[in-house]
Amino acid sequence: MNEKTYASPFSWRYGRPELRALFSEHERRKLWRAVWIALAESQAKSGLVTAAELADLRAHGEDIDLDAALAIEREIGHDLMAEIRVYASQAKIGGGKIHLGATSMDIEDTVETYRMRRALALLLASLDELLAAFVAQIERYADLVCMGYTHLQPAEPTTVGYRLAVYAQDVLMDRAALAFAGTQLTAKGIRGAVGTSASYTRLLAGGARTPEQQEADVLGVFDLEARDVATQTYPRKLDYTLLSQLAGLGASLSKFAADVRIQSSPGFGEMFEPFGAKQVGSSAMPFKRNPVMSERIGSLARLLPGYADVAWQNAATNFLERTLDDSANRRTILPEAILCTDEILSLARKIVEGLRIDERKITENLRTYGPFAGSEAVLMEAARHGGNRQELHEAIRENAMAAYAALERGETNPLSQLLSGDERIVRFMDPAEVRSQLDPSTHVGDAPARARRLAQRIRTTIGK
Repeated sequence: MNEKTYASPFSWRYGRPELRALFSEHERRKLWRAVWIALAESQAKSGLVTAAELADLRAHGEDIDLDAALAIEREIGHDLMAEIRVYASQAKIGGGKIHLGATSMDIEDTVETYRMRRALALLLASLDELLAAFVAQIERYADLVCMGYTHLQPAEPTTVGYRLAVYAQDVLMDRAALAFAGTQLTAKGIRGAVGTSASYTRLLAGGARTPEQQEADVLGVFDLEARDVATQTYPRKLDYTLLSQLAGLGASLSKFAADVRIQSSPGFGEMFEPFGAKQVGSSAMPFKRNPVMSERIGSLARLLPGYADVAWQNAATNFLERTLDDSANRRTILPEAILCTDEILSLARKIVEGLRIDERKITENLRTYGPFAGSEAVLMEAARHGGNRQELHEAIRENAMAAYAALERGETNPLSQLLSGDERIVRFMDPAEVRSQLDPSTHVGDAPARARRLAQRIRTTIGK
């Protein structure tokens, strides 16, 4: 990072160094040269490039001189042509054969597809690590009963493991969507100015080799394939396919992070992200333990739909065989969307692995709000034994309101005592049965089993 000029936070702060290096300008130009070498290797089979010329190109494949290339670019206004000139000046024997028959996008789109596929493989590996972390916590807390909340109000009990399974299930869907997006990342191919291979057909005329064979040679070096047809570029729809799926993953993890923030607030106090022994929560308030990792996930995730929207615009307005209005923004949206996602995945894994669960507070919240969840069971059971459903409903409602008033006064929830002592109810149910029905630990249904079943499905999917 040059601290004396603007530098994107993604160039030094967010995302792993390996990905930042992959999307560096140095690596981009080195990969351009790798494509030119692969093209020359194929053309050598056709007798268009000599062994000496090919050896010379290989010898200078990594001699990147960015300062020299930028100086030429300032004069001619074309970054790839500037790199060709620098490369040719270094490879004095083979330089005259660089880019033979090619158009810029033969080179650039091959490199961009290759970089996105490599980056996506790293993201999917990180995503699997996150899912493995979720599995461990789901299985650990599958049976730990806690209050469930709808509308941010106490509802019925669930389990911590089941709640975590909800997040993990979303991420598992995102994994499938991203894997599909990866299968769609195909190269433009080595097909010249408008994708017809006209220049290569003329160049290879009279020989035994075809443009298709040449393309297979070049793309094979990068483990890429091309679609049947192309224009000057690969379909910009592929960028949108990838970035929209990254945005979907961002939505899943933003929801998880938001829920962690809610549950770590004093009114809940049940689930917390890890907090280091020397971590500073606030510059003004030394006691603060702010959920900064969760907040950072939410902040970064908001960028992802924006990147996807730009990719949509590029796909929708890449007129005819191609226009250049996508070029400048793709230098930003592609690497930053990937680096943004990488940072989000890293943060989410740290949170899940270091998740702190306050079982004492969970028990306290259950004791406070859990009995209300059993009131419907009391209603059904008393009605089943001959009670009038409407009269029973009113009796339970009156007692529930009295119990809420007691809570507001700071008292322990008296609902169990109130209902088990109400003659309108106990003439149809034994008081002990009333108290049993109000036990929140009996109201989680098959949540533990479903949570464990999902955990096992994730294990099978990721092979861990």
